[in-house]
Amino acid sequence: MHIGVLTGGGDCPGLNAAIRAVTLASAARGWTVTGLRDGWAGVLNRDGLPLTAANTDVYLSVGGTMLGSSRTNPLRAPADYARTVSVFDDMQMQGLVAIGGDDTLSVAGALAGAGLPVVGVPKTIDNDVPETDASIGFDTAVETVAGSVARLRTTTTSHHRVTVVETMGRQAGWLAAMGGLAGGADFIAVPERRSKLDDFIAHVRDRYDQGTDFSIIVTAESAVIEGLEVERAAAQTGDQFGHVVLSTRSIGDRLGYAIEEATGIETRTSVLGHLQRGGAPTAFDRVLGTRMGAAAVDYLEAGSHGQLAALHGARIDPVPLADIAGKTRALDDSYLRLLHLFA
Repeated sequence: MHIGVLTGGGDCPGLNAAIRAVTLASAARGWTVTGLRDGWAGVLNRDGLPLTAANTDVYLSVGGTMLGSSRTNPLRAPADYARTVSVFDDMQMQGLVAIGGDDTLSVAGALAGAGLPVVGVPKTIDNDVPETDASIGFDTAVETVAGSVARLRTTTTSHHRVTVVETMGRQAGWLAAMGGLAGGADFIAVPERRSKLDDFIAHVRDRYDQGTDFSIIVTAESAVIEGLEVERAAAQTGDQFGHVVLSTRSIGDRLGYAIEEATGIETRTSVLGHLQRGGAPTAFDRVLGTRMGAAAVDYLEAGSHGQLAALHGARIDPVPLADIAGKTRALDDSYLRLLHLFA
């Protein structure tokens, strides 16, 4: 049996562990694997390379993806869709593992719905793929955010100032919430709960009035803050799914300026940006990628197409890709209640 594997959308640590697991699990069955370069673009271009234990093993602890990635959408034009469907015959593949976030998995679900042998593996530092407790890359990104916030905390306390830290998070506040909590932030803004600019200002003033002469504020790039004027998000060049670049809202810079203007307290802003995507994966993400990649091959062997390898507690379970289409996994209410202590 010959199968393909691809990684689409934004890169993250742990992808190479999943690619390696798909390769090793296939080799154990006597199958061959082709890695399709740059996500769905590799499908359209028939651009692939043979994967073996030798050329995947060295990437286990390396961040990013050895296959490259893109935000190509093969569903946007009938000709592209037809060429995507025909890749199985043209490249003589009997299965395909698509590793990605909501966009990549929406394409995988559409193909599976058309009867094609496609399965999915969830990855995103935003942790917003539904029906799974965690996605590949999230744990590493949380560690990066938490470590960054902790480092900024020491310089912030030394200078008795306010620091605003802006994190990624397109539609969900998982990264801001967990990274902020672990790093020691005292105010955390997430898109699931509207904030008011006056709340930030009152929070900072209260801390200083009570003798705490510093403040660390974390905000997701997509947070909504009433009373704060932000830039309009710009279109993302090369993104065929219609996403915008939320960092161009400059919410961190705008919030920092507004706080300093209202309180007179020196305020600095740190936009973590793509640092959150980089670096070596944590042990958790290496193991999660390995387990999910191996499970995806299990599904193909069983003929259980259209399934997503999802983490449920300690287990990896299959979930229909159709169940996650068009949905977002918002920050759990238990975290929102906890954040009231830090606002």
